[in-house]
Amino acid sequence: MMTTPSADLHNRIDWSLLCLWLGLMTIGLIMVASASVAFAAANYHDAWYFAKRHGVYMVLGLFLSLIVVSVPMSMWQRYSGYLLVLTIALLIIVLIPGIGKKVNGSQRWLSLGIISIQVSEIAKFAAVIFFASFFSRRYQELHLGWQGFLKPLLLVGVLAMLLLAEPDFGSSVVLCGTVFAMMFIAGVRIWHFGLLVAIGVSSLGAVAVFSPYRMQRLITFLDPWADQFNAGYQLTQSLIGFGRGEWFGLGLGNSLQKLFFLPEAHTDFIFAIIAEEFGLIGAVVLLGLFALLIVRILDLSRRNLAVGRVFPALATFGIAILFAFQVFINAGVASGLLPTKGLTLPFISYGGSSLLINCVLMAFVMRAQWEMRGFAMASFAPSRRVRRTGSWQEAT
Repeated sequence: MMTTPSADLHNRIDWSLLCLWLGLMTIGLIMVASASVAFAAANYHDAWYFAKRHGVYMVLGLFLSLIVVSVPMSMWQRYSGYLLVLTIALLIIVLIPGIGKKVNGSQRWLSLGIISIQVSEIAKFAAVIFFASFFSRRYQELHLGWQGFLKPLLLVGVLAMLLLAEPDFGSSVVLCGTVFAMMFIAGVRIWHFGLLVAIGVSSLGAVAVFSPYRMQRLITFLDPWADQFNAGYQLTQSLIGFGRGEWFGLGLGNSLQKLFFLPEAHTDFIFAIIAEEFGLIGAVVLLGLFALLIVRILDLSRRNLAVGRVFPALATFGIAILFAFQVFINAGVASGLLPTKGLTLPFISYGGSSLLINCVLMAFVMRAQWEMRGFAMASFAPSRRVRRTGSWQEAT
């Protein structure tokens, strides 16, 4: 039975993934508007300043997604090395005084006229694509010898050092954790992996201990109420927001903490505003949506691996782990489970670079799903004979 092009298109799109993606972005737009309205009105004389900018970034993100989803997996795999080299160059350029844009003491942004791009977000995407390609091509090296183990370790070290130089401790933790997880699933020896984790944890621990302000964050995190009007102010205000929300919240738009009590209410601490306006139930529902999205991506990774499509399997696994780390860290910081660290909540927090790269990551996942379903349809489709210029050819 022949299928029409429209039916084939419908069958190859994963509508549940698409709806989860668009649903989370819609929630993000609503919550950015709610969380930023007072701050925007006071500082920009336009209550919808951040909401409008977030909407523009959403449109740009969807436009980029159309480009990414049209690029075959084979192209991403082939040019992943060039993408990583370009990313390393950008990470170096952003550190050059006068070129990189400094905000709140961190030099992480490159100004492109009307918008600024946070290079660490690009680095996350480039690292996932490159290491998925590397591990799929160098499986024997990774599994059997030291050379295949040390090469990715050195590259991760270079990326982490450049991120720490900005400084961006949160992104370096997320990037290292994601690549380590990809190495594990790619088949690195257990004792190699244990050594890798020990090196990573000790290195990041040393960075925290020998940086006074990071050490202060760790101490404050353990007891924020001991210094609630200084170092612990942001966390205590976030916890007050959670307390106000109780079970069902104060209602959309009724948060009090966003009225200049909680700094960064529409960016890093937007989860506290969600908990205040929608309560514990609303916060759990949002985390459930993220969990469902991550599980669906992991299932796609598993299915790709089952049919020998190693590159998309590792790449989608890396993307799922990247999302999981960011959601866990952001929600953990806002709820007092983890030390204060500036990481956005994917698709929800205000932040143009984060939203654009998250859209690119989801577009990559959609492309992997598209090709996987096409592969499955081709594998199970009955062969048929097609007449071409007087000769018979086998087609599937």
